[in-house]
Amino acid sequence: MPKRAKKNEESVEGETDNGTAPQKKEKKGKEPEAPILYEDPPDKTTSKDGRSANMKITSWNVDGLRAWVKKKGLDWVRVEDPDVLCLQETKCAEKSLPADITDMPEYPHKYWAGSEDKEGYSGVAMLCKTEPLNVTYGIGKEEHDKEGRVITAEFPSFFLVTAYVPNASRGLVRLDYRKTWDVDFQAYLCDLDKRKPLVLCGDLNVAHQEIDLKNPKGNRKNAGFTPEEREGFTQLLEAGFTDSFRELYPEQAYAYTFWTYMMNSRSKNVGWRLDYFLLSSALLPGLCDSKIRNTAMGSDHCPITLLLAQ
Repeated sequence: MPKRAKKNEESVEGETDNGTAPQKKEKKGKEPEAPILYEDPPDKTTSKDGRSANMKITSWNVDGLRAWVKKKGLDWVRVEDPDVLCLQETKCAEKSLPADITDMPEYPHKYWAGSEDKEGYSGVAMLCKTEPLNVTYGIGKEEHDKEGRVITAEFPSFFLVTAYVPNASRGLVRLDYRKTWDVDFQAYLCDLDKRKPLVLCGDLNVAHQEIDLKNPKGNRKNAGFTPEEREGFTQLLEAGFTDSFRELYPEQAYAYTFWTYMMNSRSKNVGWRLDYFLLSSALLPGLCDSKIRNTAMGSDHCPITLLLAQ
């Protein structure tokens, strides 16, 4: 069994624009513990009912699309080669998108959503090899949709929803708004699920359980780990959606998808699991694997990939 991390290990907030629990000074004379890292296991390409994976979806909060492209994020995408690539926090108006991504022949069908009020804020994208039957933007409520946080694509056997969920922000100044979002977003997803099962992917901006972040004790009052945000996620699961990673790896600790740029957090693996694939119950028999690609660089988040048999 791996050793527990020191109690004085620094805690990390879920986004760079949020508060961070104060870092305690290490006691003199003690050597720092070696970090416990997560190793992404070999891909499972067969579902429990014996079907082979034939749909690969990757989701990545790129923390600024233009910077991510310059950091060679697309090189990793070409090697991973998903059928659909979902991006969050693009921070880029459609008119300013780099040609490196708009001209990608691998993904002829590209969809973008950005903030109406603040350029360079929020934003999501979906790049598809196969054209969806239909694509919609937002969740049908102006107060949410003006920030460019959701794209939904309809495929023959399921809906794919990519989302960049609002952050409760430093000092929890947006926590009340986040609670409203959680209720409205769940209602949107449940309405979709009545028509066709769905996959939800993206940065959901919450670490659900203590196992999902390095320092739960130091972050209970910080955005991303408040009781209210965690309860919102619980309600989503109780509405019939399943956290695919925890379905397959219920006890896996130290598996994170976000590390603040501060305090060498990534090299120490002081992180949070904020990025998810949630599935409707009807899709669970086809779940092959849910991957955390934590060695892929280019953002303060790493990509995640879903392998699904339809």
